Amino acid sequence: MAKKSTWRKIITITRIGIILFSVSIALQAQDKPSDYLTSDFHQERRSSLRKILPQNSVAVLFANPVRNRANDVDYVYHQDPDFYYLTGYKEPHAVLLIFSESQKSASNRIYNELIFVQPKNKMMEMWTGVRMGPELVKSELAFEQAFNNSEFNDYNIDFDKFSKILFFNFQNDIRDVEYDQADLFDLKDQFKSKAKIPSDFNGSTQRIYSVMKDPKIEFERKKQMVFGMSRMNPRILSDPLIKEFMEAKDVELSMKTTDKIPESNLDVGTLPQLMGQLRETKSKEELRLMRIAAEVSAVGQIEVMKAMKPNMSETEVQGIHEFVFKKYGAEYEGYPSIVGAGRNGCILHYIDNTKPRLGSDLVLMDLGAEYHGYTADVTRTIPADGTFSEEQKIIYNIVLEAQQAGFEACKVGNEFGAPNKAAKEIIDKRLAEVGIIEEGESHFYFPHGTSHYVGLDVHDRGTGGPFKPNTIITVEPGIYIPDGSDCDEKWWGIAVRIEDDILITEDGWKNLSGLAPRTVEEIEKTMAQRSALDDFLLPDLKGK
Repeated sequence: MAKKSTWRKIITITRIGIILFSVSIALQAQDKPSDYLTSDFHQERRSSLRKILPQNSVAVLFANPVRNRANDVDYVYHQDPDFYYLTGYKEPHAVLLIFSESQKSASNRIYNELIFVQPKNKMMEMWTGVRMGPELVKSELAFEQAFNNSEFNDYNIDFDKFSKILFFNFQNDIRDVEYDQADLFDLKDQFKSKAKIPSDFNGSTQRIYSVMKDPKIEFERKKQMVFGMSRMNPRILSDPLIKEFMEAKDVELSMKTTDKIPESNLDVGTLPQLMGQLRETKSKEELRLMRIAAEVSAVGQIEVMKAMKPNMSETEVQGIHEFVFKKYGAEYEGYPSIVGAGRNGCILHYIDNTKPRLGSDLVLMDLGAEYHGYTADVTRTIPADGTFSEEQKIIYNIVLEAQQAGFEACKVGNEFGAPNKAAKEIIDKRLAEVGIIEEGESHFYFPHGTSHYVGLDVHDRGTGGPFKPNTIITVEPGIYIPDGSDCDEKWWGIAVRIEDDILITEDGWKNLSGLAPRTVEEIEKTMAQRSALDDFLLPDLKGK
């Protein structure tokens, strides 16, 4: 009887524990938005990656580092987009492994993916928030094999047997948390040891070696590619084998060089390409989030148009945009907000936003809300006093015409550069007509490309190939005329960029951010409307 009574107590306590745990999980779920991507989405993405991995390979991905802001204060954590895409996991200090073929553990357990995550820790969770831990990663993110990150070091993985170990090139921006022996710093060190990655490993050099050895690439094309890949890091050309290859006069001499490249299963070039292939086109779930992000960003533009006054500052304009983002539940800005009045708009990535008074300047506003991981990228340029001057209107309408030409080039099968080509033709022609340039003259008034992919990153991954259905790109022509330019002074200080997020479909294109007014007439009409913020007045500060 005593034994039965004891077992009944144990069973009862266990049941109570399970009920309390379930209640705790249910309460946590109520505190979160209900429209995140599902575990099915992330699981399917892992499956899609597995299908295109090289035979007998493993892909290894790490969570983003924690970034330090100053002293003992860190920036708000943001997960690596590739890691989030494949897992749905939003915490730091984690590593994911995806295998091309099923593996067998020492205990004969079959698996094709592993994830190592932060362990549960009551003390740390009190300070920095609830952690999922392996059990919730299994139940909520659909992983069969999830472990504490402290178990990675002793987990037996024979990396030597793989023909390819795919990973992203290492960056030297990870701090070592001294009290944690399984933080990201340690996880990467442990991986390097397990995979026998040399201490002097250079991922950039390895990528170029892969191009040099690729038999499918023609000799002269290889040289062009190597030169292009080294352009941002000319020191790479001092590598003896790369230097020898670039000096080779013919294919036979180049092959003698490539034969000297040591064999290695370390590959930092393939995984970025595969992730670009996957992320270039968007699923139905992703399109839903992108539409919300674009619409929220467009509403921000509208509300600022109604609220803007000449005595506002760039910072205040930024704040209104970002308030709208937060009001709709967007967790972040997709990138540092750009609010450039007058000549500040001529700085393409101006993020100081410190001008205290807008006056009658044009104000270039490039801001995007990030909603559940997906970011929009929307730019409008408007007159701070509500009315375009004649010169401002002329430049604005040139950019608007160029953007429309770019839209029309967004068709399935068109080359990625088609919108840029269409927009540039308009800008070159119209600038010559108004006398800012001579016909056929090269210039820097439109110094950037018209388009990039947008999604989990503001400059999202993709292949750069012909357009496919369900691809989202920006179309963002601009004209920037800094002070001192070689043209009539009446144009100086005018900067205009108009940017929208364009979904390419089987039937053409859709402007996801088209809610924000684009034409001169629409903008001036919107700016004449009353704003909900007109009566939002704050007291003067005594110390200012």
